[in-house]
Amino acid sequence: MEKTIDIDKILRDKMGDKARFVPSPLVRWLKHIVHQNEVNGFLWEHRELTGVAWLEACLRYLDITLDVQGMENLPAKDDGKLYTFVSNHPLGGIDGVALGTIIGRHYDGNFRYLVNDLLMNLPGLAPLCIPINKTGGQSRGFPAMVEAGFNSQMHMLMFPAGLCSRKIKGKIHDIAWTKTFITKSVESQRDVVPIHFGGSNSNFFYTLANVCKRLGIKFNIAMLFLVDEMYKNTHQTFRVSIGRPISWQTFDKTKTPKEWAQYVEDKVYEL
Repeated sequence: MEKTIDIDKILRDKMGDKARFVPSPLVRWLKHIVHQNEVNGFLWEHRELTGVAWLEACLRYLDITLDVQGMENLPAKDDGKLYTFVSNHPLGGIDGVALGTIIGRHYDGNFRYLVNDLLMNLPGLAPLCIPINKTGGQSRGFPAMVEAGFNSQMHMLMFPAGLCSRKIKGKIHDIAWTKTFITKSVESQRDVVPIHFGGSNSNFFYTLANVCKRLGIKFNIAMLFLVDEMYKNTHQTFRVSIGRPISWQTFDKTKTPKEWAQYVEDKVYEL
Protein backbone atom coordinates (compact mmCIF):
# COMPACT_ATOMS: atom_id res chain seq x y z
CA MET A 1 0.00 0.00 0.00
CA GLU A 2 1.34 3.40 -1.00
CA LYS A 3 1.67 5.93 1.84
CA THR A 4 0.10 9.23 0.81
CA ILE A 5 0.48 10.49 4.39
CA ASP A 6 4.00 9.66 5.59
CA ILE A 7 5.10 11.39 8.80
CA ASP A 8 8.64 9.98 8.54
CA LYS A 9 9.04 11.43 5.04
CA ILE A 10 7.53 14.78 6.03
CA LEU A 11 10.00 15.10 8.91
CA ARG A 12 12.92 14.17 6.63
CA ASP A 13 11.78 16.67 4.00
CA LYS A 14 11.35 19.46 6.54
CA MET A 15 14.31 18.75 8.82
CA GLY A 16 16.84 16.83 6.72
CA ASP A 17 19.41 14.92 8.79
CA LYS A 18 18.06 16.47 11.99
CA ALA A 19 14.90 14.34 11.63
CA ARG A 20 16.74 11.40 13.22
CA PHE A 21 16.95 13.37 16.46
CA VAL A 22 13.15 13.59 16.79
CA PRO A 23 12.25 11.23 19.66
CA SER A 24 10.54 8.07 18.38
CA PRO A 25 7.66 8.41 20.91
CA LEU A 26 6.89 11.83 19.40
CA VAL A 27 6.92 10.39 15.88
CA ARG A 28 4.56 7.58 16.96
CA TRP A 29 2.27 10.15 18.59
CA LEU A 30 2.19 12.25 15.40
CA LYS A 31 1.29 9.18 13.34
CA HIS A 32 -1.48 8.39 15.83
CA ILE A 33 -2.93 11.91 15.99
CA VAL A 34 -3.12 12.23 12.18
CA HIS A 35 -4.49 8.65 11.91
CA GLN A 36 -1.79 7.83 9.36
CA ASN A 37 -2.73 4.16 8.90
CA GLU A 38 -6.49 4.74 8.70
CA VAL A 39 -6.23 7.67 6.30
CA ASN A 40 -3.75 5.87 4.04
CA GLY A 41 -6.01 2.82 4.03
CA PHE A 42 -8.96 4.93 2.84
CA LEU A 43 -6.89 6.76 0.22
CA TRP A 44 -5.49 3.50 -1.16
CA GLU A 45 -8.86 1.77 -1.27
CA HIS A 46 -10.40 4.73 -3.15
CA ARG A 47 -7.37 5.65 -5.26
CA GLU A 48 -9.34 5.33 -8.51
CA LEU A 49 -11.83 8.04 -7.48
CA THR A 50 -11.46 11.79 -7.95
CA GLY A 51 -13.63 14.88 -7.58
CA VAL A 52 -17.22 14.60 -6.38
CA ALA A 53 -17.16 10.78 -6.43
CA TRP A 54 -14.21 10.90 -4.00
CA LEU A 55 -16.07 13.37 -1.74
CA GLU A 56 -19.11 11.08 -1.68
CA ALA A 57 -16.85 8.15 -0.74
CA CYS A 58 -15.49 10.22 2.17
CA LEU A 59 -18.99 10.81 3.53
CA ARG A 60 -19.82 7.09 3.27
CA TYR A 61 -16.55 6.15 4.98
CA LEU A 62 -17.20 8.56 7.85
CA ASP A 63 -20.90 7.58 7.98
CA ILE A 64 -22.06 11.18 7.72
CA THR A 65 -25.70 12.09 7.06
CA LEU A 66 -26.65 15.56 5.84
CA ASP A 67 -29.90 17.31 6.72
CA VAL A 68 -30.00 19.96 4.00
CA GLN A 69 -32.42 22.86 4.34
CA GLY A 70 -32.99 25.37 1.51
CA MET A 71 -31.99 23.29 -1.51
CA GLU A 72 -34.51 25.38 -3.42
CA ASN A 73 -32.20 28.38 -2.87
CA LEU A 74 -29.44 26.82 -4.95
CA PRO A 75 -29.62 28.54 -8.35
CA ALA A 76 -30.39 26.32 -11.34
CA LYS A 77 -27.26 24.88 -12.93
CA ASP A 78 -28.41 26.00 -16.39
CA ASP A 79 -29.16 29.66 -15.58
CA GLY A 80 -25.94 30.77 -17.28
CA LYS A 81 -24.54 32.50 -14.18
CA LEU A 82 -21.60 31.76 -11.89
CA TYR A 83 -21.81 31.99 -8.11
CA THR A 84 -19.66 32.31 -5.01
CA PHE A 85 -20.74 29.96 -2.22
CA VAL A 86 -19.54 30.98 1.25
CA SER A 87 -19.90 29.14 4.54
CA ASN A 88 -18.82 29.16 8.14
CA HIS A 89 -16.14 26.57 8.91
CA PRO A 90 -16.94 24.85 12.22
CA LEU A 91 -15.16 21.54 11.68
CA GLY A 92 -12.23 22.07 9.34
CA GLY A 93 -12.74 18.86 7.37
CA ILE A 94 -16.15 17.22 7.22
CA ASP A 95 -17.84 20.55 6.49
CA GLY A 96 -15.65 21.05 3.43
CA VAL A 97 -16.30 17.53 2.16
CA ALA A 98 -20.04 17.83 2.79
CA LEU A 99 -20.49 21.20 1.08
CA GLY A 100 -18.36 20.09 -1.86
CA THR A 101 -20.62 17.06 -2.22
CA ILE A 102 -23.80 19.18 -2.17
CA ILE A 103 -22.47 21.81 -4.61
CA GLY A 104 -20.70 19.22 -6.74
CA ARG A 105 -23.80 17.06 -7.18
CA HIS A 106 -25.99 20.04 -8.04
CA TYR A 107 -23.56 21.58 -10.54
CA ASP A 108 -22.10 18.36 -11.98
CA GLY A 109 -18.69 18.98 -10.44
CA ASN A 110 -18.42 22.47 -11.96
CA PHE A 111 -16.93 24.21 -8.90
CA ARG A 112 -13.60 24.82 -7.20
CA TYR A 113 -12.55 25.20 -3.58
CA LEU A 114 -10.11 27.82 -2.36
CA VAL A 115 -8.22 25.66 0.14
CA ASN A 116 -5.12 25.26 2.27
CA ASP A 117 -2.36 24.09 -0.05
CA LEU A 118 -1.69 21.08 2.22
CA LEU A 119 -4.88 19.50 0.85
CA MET A 120 -3.27 19.24 -2.58
CA ASN A 121 -1.56 16.13 -1.17
CA LEU A 122 -4.90 14.30 -1.40
CA PRO A 123 -5.05 13.02 -5.02
CA GLY A 124 -8.84 12.56 -5.02
CA LEU A 125 -9.45 16.12 -3.84
CA ALA A 126 -6.74 18.02 -5.71
CA PRO A 127 -8.62 18.36 -9.05
CA LEU A 128 -11.30 20.42 -7.26
CA CYS A 129 -8.88 22.77 -5.53
CA ILE A 130 -7.21 26.12 -5.98
CA PRO A 131 -4.43 26.03 -3.37
CA ILE A 132 -3.63 28.93 -1.06
CA ASN A 133 -1.07 28.87 1.71
CA LYS A 134 -2.68 29.49 5.09
CA THR A 135 -0.03 27.77 7.21
CA GLY A 136 2.45 30.62 6.93
CA GLY A 137 2.42 33.86 4.99
CA GLN A 138 0.36 34.02 1.83
CA SER A 139 2.18 32.41 -1.07
CA ARG A 140 3.48 34.81 -3.68
CA GLY A 141 1.08 33.43 -6.25
CA PHE A 142 -1.98 33.86 -4.05
CA PRO A 143 -3.53 36.89 -5.82
CA ALA A 144 -3.01 35.37 -9.27
CA MET A 145 -4.53 32.02 -8.25
CA VAL A 146 -7.59 33.67 -6.70
CA GLU A 147 -7.95 35.88 -9.77
CA ALA A 148 -7.79 32.87 -12.07
CA GLY A 149 -10.43 31.06 -10.03
CA PHE A 150 -12.92 33.92 -10.17
CA ASN A 151 -12.23 34.49 -13.87
CA SER A 152 -12.85 30.82 -14.66
CA GLN A 153 -16.13 29.22 -15.68
CA MET A 154 -16.36 27.45 -12.31
CA HIS A 155 -18.49 28.23 -9.29
CA MET A 156 -16.36 29.10 -6.26
CA LEU A 157 -16.74 27.55 -2.78
CA MET A 158 -15.01 29.42 0.02
CA PHE A 159 -14.61 29.51 3.79
CA PRO A 160 -13.82 33.22 4.20
CA ALA A 161 -12.55 32.81 7.78
CA GLY A 162 -9.58 30.86 6.40
CA LEU A 163 -9.35 28.81 9.62
CA CYS A 164 -11.94 26.60 11.26
CA SER A 165 -14.12 28.15 13.97
CA ARG A 166 -12.92 28.99 17.45
CA LYS A 167 -14.74 29.30 20.77
CA ILE A 168 -15.24 33.04 21.16
CA LYS A 169 -16.96 34.34 24.32
CA GLY A 170 -18.31 30.86 24.97
CA LYS A 171 -19.78 30.38 21.48
CA ILE A 172 -18.47 28.44 18.48
CA HIS A 173 -17.94 31.09 15.83
CA ASP A 174 -15.69 31.85 12.88
CA ILE A 175 -12.93 34.39 13.25
CA ALA A 176 -13.59 37.54 11.20
CA TRP A 177 -14.19 36.81 7.53
CA THR A 178 -11.78 38.26 5.00
CA LYS A 179 -13.05 40.57 2.26
CA THR A 180 -11.65 38.66 -0.75
CA PHE A 181 -14.94 36.95 -1.62
CA ILE A 182 -16.69 40.33 -1.71
CA THR A 183 -14.17 42.15 -3.91
CA LYS A 184 -13.73 39.24 -6.31
CA SER A 185 -17.46 38.48 -6.54
CA VAL A 186 -18.15 42.13 -7.44
CA GLU A 187 -15.33 42.18 -10.01
CA SER A 188 -16.60 38.98 -11.65
CA GLN A 189 -20.30 39.86 -11.15
CA ARG A 190 -21.07 36.71 -9.16
CA ASP A 191 -23.98 36.61 -6.74
CA VAL A 192 -23.07 35.23 -3.31
CA VAL A 193 -24.90 32.24 -1.80
CA PRO A 194 -24.64 32.08 2.03
CA ILE A 195 -24.51 28.65 3.69
CA HIS A 196 -24.50 27.70 7.37
CA PHE A 197 -23.05 24.38 8.51
CA GLY A 198 -24.07 23.23 11.98
CA GLY A 199 -21.51 21.35 14.06
CA SER A 200 -18.57 21.66 16.43
CA ASN A 201 -15.25 20.10 17.35
CA SER A 202 -14.33 18.91 20.84
CA ASN A 203 -13.79 21.20 23.83
CA PHE A 204 -10.16 20.06 23.83
CA PHE A 205 -9.68 21.50 20.33
CA TYR A 206 -11.05 24.94 21.24
CA THR A 207 -9.13 25.06 24.53
CA LEU A 208 -5.89 24.22 22.73
CA ALA A 209 -6.50 26.88 20.06
CA ASN A 210 -7.27 29.54 22.67
CA VAL A 211 -4.26 28.63 24.85
CA CYS A 212 -1.96 28.87 21.83
CA LYS A 213 -3.41 32.26 20.97
CA ARG A 214 -2.92 33.57 24.52
CA LEU A 215 0.68 32.33 24.52
CA GLY A 216 1.33 34.05 21.20
CA ILE A 217 2.22 30.82 19.39
CA LYS A 218 1.97 31.61 15.69
CA PHE A 219 2.12 28.04 14.39
CA ASN A 220 -1.41 26.64 14.10
CA ILE A 221 -0.91 23.69 16.48
CA ALA A 222 -4.67 23.02 16.58
CA MET A 223 -4.50 22.15 12.88
CA LEU A 224 -2.53 18.99 13.76
CA PHE A 225 -5.64 17.70 15.52
CA LEU A 226 -8.15 18.30 12.72
CA VAL A 227 -7.96 14.72 11.41
CA ASP A 228 -8.50 13.40 14.93
CA GLU A 229 -11.47 15.75 15.30
CA MET A 230 -12.86 14.40 12.02
CA TYR A 231 -12.79 10.86 13.36
CA LYS A 232 -14.51 12.03 16.56
CA ASN A 233 -17.37 13.38 14.39
CA THR A 234 -18.13 10.13 12.54
CA HIS A 235 -21.63 8.54 12.53
CA GLN A 236 -23.36 11.90 12.88
CA THR A 237 -26.02 13.96 11.14
CA PHE A 238 -25.18 17.58 10.31
CA ARG A 239 -27.63 20.31 9.39
CA VAL A 240 -26.78 22.44 6.36
CA SER A 241 -28.83 25.60 5.72
CA ILE A 242 -28.64 27.29 2.33
CA GLY A 243 -29.76 30.92 2.11
CA ARG A 244 -31.04 32.93 -0.83
CA PRO A 245 -28.43 34.35 -3.23
CA ILE A 246 -27.30 37.90 -2.51
CA SER A 247 -26.86 39.99 -5.66
CA TRP A 248 -23.30 41.20 -6.25
CA GLN A 249 -24.80 44.65 -6.82
CA THR A 250 -25.76 44.72 -3.13
CA PHE A 251 -22.11 45.26 -2.26
CA ASP A 252 -21.97 48.95 -3.12
CA LYS A 253 -19.98 51.87 -1.72
CA THR A 254 -22.24 52.36 1.30
CA LYS A 255 -20.01 49.90 3.18
CA THR A 256 -16.38 48.87 2.83
CA PRO A 257 -15.68 45.36 1.44
CA LYS A 258 -14.69 44.31 4.98
CA GLU A 259 -18.02 45.57 6.32
CA TRP A 260 -19.89 43.74 3.56
CA ALA A 261 -17.99 40.56 4.47
CA GLN A 262 -19.23 41.00 8.05
CA TYR A 263 -22.76 41.56 6.72
CA VAL A 264 -22.70 38.23 4.84
CA GLU A 265 -21.14 36.46 7.82
CA ASP A 266 -24.00 37.72 10.01
CA LYS A 267 -26.50 36.49 7.39
CA VAL A 268 -24.90 33.03 7.52
CA TYR A 269 -25.29 32.80 11.28
CA GLU A 270 -28.96 33.80 10.98
CA LEU A 271 -29.72 30.77 8.77
